[in-house]
Formats: sequence, C-alpha cells, structure tokens
Amino acid sequence: MEYTEVVRKRRMVRNYDPDQPVPRAVLTELLELAIRAPSAGFSQGWHFLVLDDAADRAAFWAATTEESDPEPDPWLLGMQSAPALIIAMSDKKAYLDRYAAPDKGWTDRDEAHWPVPYWDIDTGMASLLILLGAVDRGLAGCFFGVPAEAHGQVKQAFSIPDRLSLVGVISLGHPAPDRRSPSLKRGRRPVAEVASFGRMQAEPTEG
Repeated sequence: MEYTEVVRKRRMVRNYDPDQPVPRAVLTELLELAIRAPSAGFSQGWHFLVLDDAADRAAFWAATTEESDPEPDPWLLGMQSAPALIIAMSDKKAYLDRYAAPDKGWTDRDEAHWPVPYWDIDTGMASLLILLGAVDRGLAGCFFGVPAEAHGQVKQAFSIPDRLSLVGVISLGHPAPDRRSPSLKRGRRPVAEVASFGRMQAEPTEG
C-alpha cells in the first residue's frame, strides 16, 4: 500500500473481530516499526507492554473500568473486543541520563532544560508508527488514554516500574462494523487554516 493511502485510511477503530487474533509475529513487526521513530538525543526512552493473552487483557480492563456500571458503554464493549493491546510508556529518566552525558552536558539534570516533555512526544510518535503499520497490514487500531486514577492500578497489575509513565494504549485487531466518532462531523481543518509559511498573521486585538 502506498504511504499516502495508509495515512488517508488510518482512523480510530473502536470495534474488532474477537475471533481473529493478531499473530505475535505481526505484533513484533509493528514494534520493529515503532523503534524507528525519532527520539531526542537518540534516547529511545519508550517501552511497550504487549497484552495479546486474554487473561492479561481482562486484567487491564479490570484495572481501568468501574465494576459497578450496570450498563457497559458500547464504546467500552467494542474496545474490549480487541485481541491485542499495547501499553505505550515513556521513560523520563532515560532522557535525563542521556543529556547528562559528556556530549550533551546537562549534568544538573534540570528538567527546566525541557520546555516540553520529549519523552512523551517521542513515545507518541512511535505509537503512530504502530497505527500506520497496522493499516498497511490490513488491521485496525485505536490510541486511547488510561484514566489518571487508574494508572497506579495498571502499574500494579503488570509490575510496571514507577519510572515509566503511561502515555496511552493502542488497541489492535481486524476491524468489525463500528460507529464512527460523532466528532468527525466537525470536519477536517484545511492546511490553510492550520499552517503558515514565513510568519503568522497578527491576530486582531479586542476592544
């Protein structure tokens, strides 16, 4: 599939065929794509926890959802049908260590050197490569967040070290019919509206 077609076909799919697993070899291929993502200082401060076993996926959903809900959300039921989940995590320490090295020189390890959290950004870019690779292989995927109050439970359930931060989760599988997000009705903003060349126009002042 041509790259532009992959990009145009990619969308967040929230329902999967539970009877069609994603082979471990394919998951490994997608991870091989992920590690090709750029990272500041080639720090590569990411880690991906793959849950392709039914018991592990059940443990994830148990750690992130409320048992008391009498009527499960249709979105949740669709996501729970995914035969594979990949928890994408970032390692800030890997970046602070890398930039404390002699060729970088930030030996004070001061986070003020980082105006934005590149460890999270780089993990996000690696996750996008997984999503694009999935489309190229005829699969579907969705990137979603873990509720803040559930981070500790997920870490405990899967023995995740404290130094790793949960950036998001990628669900993967063969697509099943699903309801497209109503947010898509807003339409895609055109390039002319979101990009500028040379400099941006000054916004009109109020009053």
